[in-house]
Amino acid sequence: MERQTKLNLWYLAFALMGVLLLRDVWLMTREVEPLPYSQFIQELKAGNVDEIAVDPNFIRGTLRRPLKGGGPTEFVTTRVETDLARDLSQYNVKFAGVVQNTLLRDVLGWVVPVAIFFGLWMLVIRKMADKNGFGGGLLSIGKSKAKIYVETDVRISFDDVAGVDEAKEELREVVNFLKDPQRYGRLGARIPKGVLLVGPPGTGKTMLARAVAGQAGVPFFSISGSEFVEMFVGVGAARVRDLFEQARQKAPAIIFIDELDALGRARNSYGVGGHDEKEQTLNQLLAELDGFDPSSGLVLLAATNRPEILDPALLRAGRFDRQILVDRPDKPGRLAILNVHIRKIKTAPDVNREQIAALTPGFSGADIANLVNEAALLATRRERDAVTMDDFNGAIERIVAGLEKKNRLLNPQERNIVAHHEMGHALVAMSLPGTDPVHKVSIIPRGVGALGYTLQRPTEDRFLMTREELERKMAVLLGGRAAEQIVFSHLSTGAADDLVKVTDIARSMVTRYGMDKQLGNLAYEEERHAFLGVEQIERRERNYSEQTAREIDCAVREIVEKAYANALDILGRRRHVLEQAAARLMEKETLDEEDLASLRSALPAAS
Repeated sequence: MERQTKLNLWYLAFALMGVLLLRDVWLMTREVEPLPYSQFIQELKAGNVDEIAVDPNFIRGTLRRPLKGGGPTEFVTTRVETDLARDLSQYNVKFAGVVQNTLLRDVLGWVVPVAIFFGLWMLVIRKMADKNGFGGGLLSIGKSKAKIYVETDVRISFDDVAGVDEAKEELREVVNFLKDPQRYGRLGARIPKGVLLVGPPGTGKTMLARAVAGQAGVPFFSISGSEFVEMFVGVGAARVRDLFEQARQKAPAIIFIDELDALGRARNSYGVGGHDEKEQTLNQLLAELDGFDPSSGLVLLAATNRPEILDPALLRAGRFDRQILVDRPDKPGRLAILNVHIRKIKTAPDVNREQIAALTPGFSGADIANLVNEAALLATRRERDAVTMDDFNGAIERIVAGLEKKNRLLNPQERNIVAHHEMGHALVAMSLPGTDPVHKVSIIPRGVGALGYTLQRPTEDRFLMTREELERKMAVLLGGRAAEQIVFSHLSTGAADDLVKVTDIARSMVTRYGMDKQLGNLAYEEERHAFLGVEQIERRERNYSEQTAREIDCAVREIVEKAYANALDILGRRRHVLEQAAARLMEKETLDEEDLASLRSALPAAS
């Protein structure tokens, strides 16, 4: 009814505009003879004017007889003088003033522009509201902005998700329940109310959630946790209620909340300085989790890469009953992910997928997808018909070390230092047992600040390392600085990143792994399981004395100095090989596996 009233008002406005236009057209098409004012005076003196109507600007009237040459007897002329009444009385002409009715014109002159601007404003507001979510206008501020994906839209299945077999097996229960809840719950079991996917960025949490919906063939409600947080208190809670209400109407369905940490951050226990909007939104989400019946076919999936900051009330049993780790894949997982993405490109026969999977430890699913795309782009730039293994190696180097900076020219002295620095890393790694094989050495600048790089290829994924292996790893990192000290008898700034890594390893050995005899088997720092790979900014609480802190610093320094002495000893006994290899590196700029193999055969093993 309200919509019909709006349409009638619009029809009335357009009708009035049409009447005004028709009136103007009628006035323009009437046969009226325009007369110059001078001729009007002549006709007036000749007694040919019968009667006239005078308005402030024009004079309209009729003639007793047509003008010479024929034509209409009606005329119009523009007023010029002001003593018109005296002249008209002198020549015995009937005349009268005309009072123009400008009400319609004035009303339309104000109403039509306002109506046009109001219509444009409503159109813009409606377009913005449709773009943001359901409904529009201020009355829909509490509406959910979740995007609904029905079965025809969600075309991803478990076959499209690789490398996370354990997570898929955990989620198959959810799929089976959504497909046949009666059979699956025949023994009284219920499906978990909430399933939380945790893991580093890029491991496929969002794709896995969509695959559950695609596999089960149910509507998929997807929304980010940040979309619940608004400036107005209570809006987020209203959107939570609206989201669950929509999902209940389409049950069985899946609700997926991405980046749950934006909504479910732990609440302030002191009650001062908290965020009322976030806390009310979180409270409403907890209430909805307690309120809906799992047997109705409504499942809540969520994803986060910061589980350590979530509110404990979210993670308790009965809400998010199940937490599934979606971690970085191992070598078989990387191979499976590579097989999924490599189907989209044309590859050459020399592409070794096993070797690519071995060269990419620590890569997530998104990293592998990016690797395949970078290799295809590189092959396209090189005008090749198919993507070769050389293109994949170049793409790995670009992702790991950065883009080549061929325009960054180093002077001969800097090139000499960088060449000896990188060969120091390579020779120490070749001389020590149990280290990752060296894949390539280059002095071509890459990335933001790398003037050269040494790539090592691990032979297998490692999850545990002994003290001896950590010490050998530190010796390899310090090999570049040791080479500079031996050859040039001075130090440069090129080892800044190496020193940071070595210090972090040594401090972890002392404070977290208990690998120092003097300090004993104690953990002096808590290990933070942060998937984002960055340390927390807040200051850590120190539960040991100043004397213990001094002992920790001394132990860290001793471990680093021992590794540095080991690198100096290895390179000191192989100085001639170091200088020859550095000269060859300066000549070729890059040493590949074939060059390194001949160098490795000439090296004696470290004693």
